[in-house]
Amino acid sequence: MFLWEGVTEFVAVAETESFTAASKRLGISTAQVSRQVSALENRLNTKLFYRTTRKVSLTEEGNVYYQHCRQVLDGLEDAERAISNLRGKPQGLIKLTAPVTYGEKYIMPLVNDFMLQYPEVEVTIDLTNRQVDLVEGSFDLAIRLGRLTSSSMMAKRLTSRTMYVCASPAYLQKFGIPHSLSELRQHNCLIGNYDHWRFQESGKEKSIRVSGTLNCNSGYGLRDAVIKGIGLAQLPDYYIDKDLESGAIVPILTNYQEPDEGIWALYPHNRHLSPKVRMLVDYLAEQLPHISHYDL
Repeated sequence: MFLWEGVTEFVAVAETESFTAASKRLGISTAQVSRQVSALENRLNTKLFYRTTRKVSLTEEGNVYYQHCRQVLDGLEDAERAISNLRGKPQGLIKLTAPVTYGEKYIMPLVNDFMLQYPEVEVTIDLTNRQVDLVEGSFDLAIRLGRLTSSSMMAKRLTSRTMYVCASPAYLQKFGIPHSLSELRQHNCLIGNYDHWRFQESGKEKSIRVSGTLNCNSGYGLRDAVIKGIGLAQLPDYYIDKDLESGAIVPILTNYQEPDEGIWALYPHNRHLSPKVRMLVDYLAEQLPHISHYDL
């Protein structure tokens, strides 16, 4: 057991590039992480990290040692996977993060169903619209919507979403229907998280900066404003599907609508999916495309 002392702490620091982040990941004190890594360096008689007040980075020797340690830990995960496959059911803790609204409406109900099927699974879910660091936060996976910006993550497409520019019939009757992107400047465009709306024109992506009297980071808040005739908004289908079906909201500029965007499960490159996480990801990929937005 002596040979294992400090290895877990060393790998955590190497992957988070921070003693503090490593301590949060492991659930122990920063001082304990530092002691274990220092003891490991003394045992190996090798400096594993360059330490500054702002950054922790691997030395050449540290990088070599990390690659070998990572393989060993991956082997342990493979062993867990093999045992779980023999048992035929997942067990243990899964930690995931998802956007608030989509997580509440779609991810949580499916996770709850998954837990009913596999009662030995425990789940910790952080619903937040922040782009949290999966490695630093020790998350097994994240649910992300739309375009992916990080190349340091592995991704599996679970389903898709459609973005609509929409308005109420009353608004369109009063102010007219825009038929071209240039006409948007004549309308009250309600802004969510971004003041640019994306379209596709002549097969090419086009981004239009919009402005209006309401800026709100709540999709439901924008939906309510649209229904009440305050202005136009660009919203994903899961906010307004029922309203589109009932006619309370009308899609416009559909000729310029972008192709559907992906909804993804993300996990770190350097982390093999354990059986329980892989089964949850596969379950979400199987169930999400068949969920009716109208039934929720």
